[in-house]
Amino acid sequence: MVRMTELTLSLQDAVEKGDSPTFEGKPFVLGPPLSKRRIAVVTSAGLSRRGEPLFRLGDSSYRAIPADTPASELLMSHVSINFDRTGFMRDQNVLFPVERLYEMASEGTIGSVAAMHYSFMGAGHPVPMEPYAREIAERMKSDHVDAVLLTPA
Repeated sequence: MVRMTELTLSLQDAVEKGDSPTFEGKPFVLGPPLSKRRIAVVTSAGLSRRGEPLFRLGDSSYRAIPADTPASELLMSHVSINFDRTGFMRDQNVLFPVERLYEMASEGTIGSVAAMHYSFMGAGHPVPMEPYAREIAERMKSDHVDAVLLTPA
């Protein structure tokens, strides 16, 4: 991931002046309040647990990651020469914020944390990912997940 200061001045200007949507404080979907929701993380960071197959170029599959997986067991195999892994190496919560979700659950901000979370490799083609996304959706329904935190890589 490139820093703003590393972009050309014209690209910095375009990014800063780009149109961003304005959201009112009102949810656009129905459902329980956040304090009652069960939340799962879905990331495109190419995360897997130690001992599992790593992601490869063009991989459309996913990895299921139990919520109690220690940070030391998570590996990142995202395939991109432009991807900066430094933040993740310092703190897994940058891309896989399960610890923060547990804190939010203990504070009552969210209802609970899902038992399983999921990772894709973001450089994959979305069409072959669709059956996997449907499979994950069914798995999350079984776990009573009603909200997803998407963390892009």
